[in-house]
Parts: sequence; structure tokens; C-alpha cells
Amino acid sequence: MAMLTRRRLAQIGFRSLGKNVALSEKASIYNPENISIGDNARIDDFCILSAGPGGIRIGRFVHVGCYVSLIGAGEIVLEDFSGLSGRVSIYSSNDDTSGDFMAHPTIPMEYRNVESGRVLIEKHAMVLTGAVVLPNVTIRTGAVIGALSLVKDDCDEFGIYAGRPARKVRDRSRKLLELEAALIDKGSRGR
Repeated sequence: MAMLTRRRLAQIGFRSLGKNVALSEKASIYNPENISIGDNARIDDFCILSAGPGGIRIGRFVHVGCYVSLIGAGEIVLEDFSGLSGRVSIYSSNDDTSGDFMAHPTIPMEYRNVESGRVLIEKHAMVLTGAVVLPNVTIRTGAVIGALSLVKDDCDEFGIYAGRPARKVRDRSRKLLELEAALIDKGSRGR
């Protein structure tokens, strides 16, 4: 996978850009002035980051797998140590498809009813392959969303969710918080 050089990353015009960012040259970036990327983040091949007015904020040590889409007018936040597996789709905007309105971007807004809202993926949360997350959702710290799930409601801390719509199936271990502390401590000692 070919990653962009630091020089090329700086030329894109991100709102902010951390250190040691790995961004595939095959990713598509729209409205970079509304996108912030933290230290040690990695964004793989064929991702689409299309930031609306709410923007996209990607924290430190975040991995965005191949073919991921982050799209919409509302804010999308991926907090530190969170991750998105391949083919995850996160939408911070959603057309009303009830039939009472027309839908899709080629239609003037006066004929559409678009819901937009923040999507927050908190620390250590993971969204696995092929899952879809809709607007106005918070996936709390340490939660995991199973492959091919549809998330339309908030998810509790350290819960494991699966299904369409996603439902909690069990709890997740919190040991990773000890590992985070060790990583941060090691970094502060300069190793």
C-alpha cells in the first residue's frame, strides 16, 4: 500500500494533521479543510472521506480500513484508539425515503428531507467489516459493532453489538485500558 508523503499530506489542506499519519494515495478526500487527523492515524486504500460542514475528526492511533466511507453534513468523530474495519459506512446524513420527499444529491434541497446529525465513535470502540452507522449515533467507549450490523441507536460502553438493527449480545473485557496506559507511559519515557 503506497502512502502519501508528509509533504503531499501537507499540500492537501487538512484543518489539522498530526505526526506519523499514514494516508493511502488511493483514498478520496473531499473538503479537507473540514477534516482533522491525529497522530499515528492510518487510512487505507479506497476510503472516502467526504466532510460536510460538521467536519470529520480522526483521533490518535485510529485505523480506518480499506473501502471505508465517512460521509455527510453532520460531524463524524473517531476518538483515539478507535477503529473501522473494511467496508464500514458511516453516514452523518440520511435522506427521507418515505415517499413524501424526493431523495439523492441531484435533487434540489427544497424537494428533499435530509436528517443530519453527529456520529461519535468513542475511544477504543471498533466497528467491524461491512457495518453501517446512521446519523445521531454514539458508540460508547470500548463498544464493538459486529460485522454487517446496522447501527441506528446508541451503544453502551464495552458492549458487543450485532445484527440488523444492532442489539447488545454481551460485554467486552476492559483489559485494553491497562494496555493503553502502558503504551502512553512507554511513549512519555521516550521509548
